[in-house]
Amino acid sequence: MTLKNDKMMNKLLVSDIMTREPLTAKPDARLLDCVRKMVSKRIGSILLVQDKRLVGLISNKDVMWAISKKDVKDLREVKAIDVSPRKLATIKPNVSVKIAWEKMKKLKFERLPVIHNGELVGLITIKDILNFNPEVYSELEEIEKIKEQSAKLKRVRSRDLNSVVQGICEECGNPDILQNFNGMMICESCANSM
Repeated sequence: MTLKNDKMMNKLLVSDIMTREPLTAKPDARLLDCVRKMVSKRIGSILLVQDKRLVGLISNKDVMWAISKKDVKDLREVKAIDVSPRKLATIKPNVSVKIAWEKMKKLKFERLPVIHNGELVGLITIKDILNFNPEVYSELEEIEKIKEQSAKLKRVRSRDLNSVVQGICEECGNPDILQNFNGMMICESCANSM
């Protein structure tokens, strides 16, 4: 970021560029209703609000998690608050955009609800910041690479590396990285199809 843009990011306040009326829902709303709202508005999140107080946030990632963990029949009954992360990061409206940007980078978040006197007053997103300072885009690419590498490292750590070897899949016969599945050494695609 250039010195000129750095100064601009320090002078601009979150309240200057935030979305003042973000999409909201009640915490007891059904998840599917929230997803429909998100799709119709073409946005990536919905804030859960009770009496002007933020109690949760649902993003596309939370929706994907719920879809992968719940049975289709169960999804009709899932409440929005059940999918929301328990801990929420927020920011105040009188903070500089630079501080908001730094917080998003540190936490690897794409959006921060804006809270004033305990009440939700808006939402600031990476897109809001990019609209006012496109030079931040190169840093955003770096954050995405870090996120991807972190996810890979997490997957590697979660695997039992002793049960993973390279060889010929006993199911499809293709050479690949194999894992022990029900006593057979098979590739990931065969394991997923079982």
